[in-house]
Amino acid sequence: QRQLVESGGGLVQPGGSLRLSCAASGFTLESYAMAWFRQAPGKEREGLSCISRSGRSVNYADSVKGLFTISRDNAKNIVYLQMNSLKPGDTAIYYCAAARRSFCASSGYDYWGQGTQVTVSS
Repeated sequence: QRQLVESGGGLVQPGGSLRLSCAASGFTLESYAMAWFRQAPGKEREGLSCISRSGRSVNYADSVKGLFTISRDNAKNIVYLQMNSLKPGDTAIYYCAAARRSFCASSGYDYWGQGTQVTVSS
């Protein structure tokens, strides 16, 4: 069974950092472009960042540019999202997604994780 599993979420104080991980099972991530999304209560899902299959191309939403960093380790079959300078407005469920293509796009993802909760509060 092909699935993505996120981990690394939790409660963090404003200004703190977290690193989310997205591990794949049942398939290899090296064939997929990968992305992170989040959804806060009462809000639409927001695309945060994407990394191409090769890892040579990355992009970020304006809201997280310079604060979040996406990376991938194809040997470990894991994608990461390093989140720095977190704010209460970053509180949301964070999801990773995989698309069987080389490039990033805002839609058309084949697999989604179940999400991990990130809460930024003092």
